[in-house]
Amino acid sequence: MELRSVEELMDLLYACRGARLTGPGGGAGDLHGHALRTAALLRRARPADKELQVAGLVCPVGRLLWPGDPAGGAAGAVRPLLGARVARLLRRHTQAAAAHDDDLLRLRQADEEARTAVFDAGVLEDWRTVLELVAARNSRLGAVD
Repeated sequence: MELRSVEELMDLLYACRGARLTGPGGGAGDLHGHALRTAALLRRARPADKELQVAGLVCPVGRLLWPGDPAGGAAGAVRPLLGARVARLLRRHTQAAAAHDDDLLRLRQADEEARTAVFDAGVLEDWRTVLELVAARNSRLGAVD
């Protein structure tokens, strides 16, 4: 499955509502809330790095659709829309070998912190413009390659 539009991605992210957060570290809540908290934490830590923020936001898509391979599934699905860097971040963020990559380390930390953090992370619509900007940038770059 490849995501071809921000609207398709938004639909998947909305579908994460009610899907329970599972895995190491547990945590309360659903994948939707976890995605919003992860992206918000990354926005606070790296306000200029929209691709990193978007990677944190879309991580749950893989957990919802590809439980056996969430990182690889999500990476393959978002690459045509959001680009190679977002796909790489998604694919590698759970790998121990990536511990020396600062972006991956920050993504992993935000993912873990979002499991237990309690704060108002806003709503998904707040992220539509950021998703559209990253998708538009990837579209322009893809046309050149």
